[in-house]
Amino acid sequence: WDPTMDEVTFKSDTVLSDVHLYTPNQRHLMVRLNGVGQPVFLSQFKLLWSQDSWTDSGTEGGHHRDAHSWEFPPAGSGSGHSREGSPLQAGADTSGQEGAGAQLDEDGDLDVVRRPRAASDPDLEGSPRDKVHPMILTQEEDDITGDKAPESCPHSVIRIEHTMATPLEDVGKQVWRGALLLADYILFRRDLFQGRTVLELGAGTGLASIVAATVARTVYCTDVGADLLAMCQRNVALNSHLAAAAGGGVVKVKELDWLKDDFCTDPEAPFSWSEGDIADLYNHTTVLFAAEVFYDDDLTDALFATLSRLAHRLKNACTAILSVEKRLNFTLRHLDVTCEAYDHFRSSLHALEKLAHGKLRFVVEPVEASFPQLLVYERIRQLELWKIVAEPAA
Repeated sequence: WDPTMDEVTFKSDTVLSDVHLYTPNQRHLMVRLNGVGQPVFLSQFKLLWSQDSWTDSGTEGGHHRDAHSWEFPPAGSGSGHSREGSPLQAGADTSGQEGAGAQLDEDGDLDVVRRPRAASDPDLEGSPRDKVHPMILTQEEDDITGDKAPESCPHSVIRIEHTMATPLEDVGKQVWRGALLLADYILFRRDLFQGRTVLELGAGTGLASIVAATVARTVYCTDVGADLLAMCQRNVALNSHLAAAAGGGVVKVKELDWLKDDFCTDPEAPFSWSEGDIADLYNHTTVLFAAEVFYDDDLTDALFATLSRLAHRLKNACTAILSVEKRLNFTLRHLDVTCEAYDHFRSSLHALEKLAHGKLRFVVEPVEASFPQLLVYERIRQLELWKIVAEPAA
């Protein structure tokens, strides 16, 4: 054990996901070092469904499973929050679409609402605040919460290997709230994914693809970087029992670079595509999805170009589901609170909808996040889902 891993070290270029930020200050289980020397941790993400009484919840489509279906808790129960009742991360009003809409004090300064202290703080007054972090495994025991271990209750936990406090170029190795929101939506709208071939763009740790595999026939889980894809493959293997028990499908981890027009088909390259994979993707894919990949304008442009290119090449009409968090930042360039990455994302949505050439037109609409929450995270108002439907042009 390396004692320097007792605490996360922050540098000027460090990026840390909110999911990991609110982790108790204790020694974590570091399972290995990845190919570039970064420490890899193992987290458990608890699912709030009931294994003993899985019954169909009556969501759209009404499909019943031969193996299992899901019993959804009421919206707002337990750790779940509907969008209307979610606490704000920084006291911001995001109801408007123009500007950041941040609250200011009488002097015009940003008014930041401080987070309540952890429930373990002996000086905490009032009711304790629910934990919003994943359950991080300690070295001494499997589960710090006292719940059943994954071996005895395997269908209630998703186990994810990830890194923490990475530079910006490695943020895909962390778990982000947008992926958890997307996973919730997949479980809610399983009729959209049931028995289908689907593609995730920028899968990162693979959490959303793992959830999608519980309902879809084939999930193409894609990203770039051999080390990231290897981590993603390990996570797929760690959770393969979830898809098997639910009568789901297979996850195929593949490289897909948005900056290139073609797939990597070199048989010597790891995570390359076979001709059969490419044919299956084009002939059967009906759903594309992505979460928390809109933090860099160039990458956002590349993703929308890839999405449009794939939609035009697919044999079937397709739907894309995009998850994004509207992050507020104070910039010296503007001397104001802005959300430039989110604004560029919205501009890209608008540009896609206005495309006047090609055989397709794209219909864009927001998705109300009022569906049940089956994963433990904080569903803040800044989390958004957008649906894009590719239809034949008139």
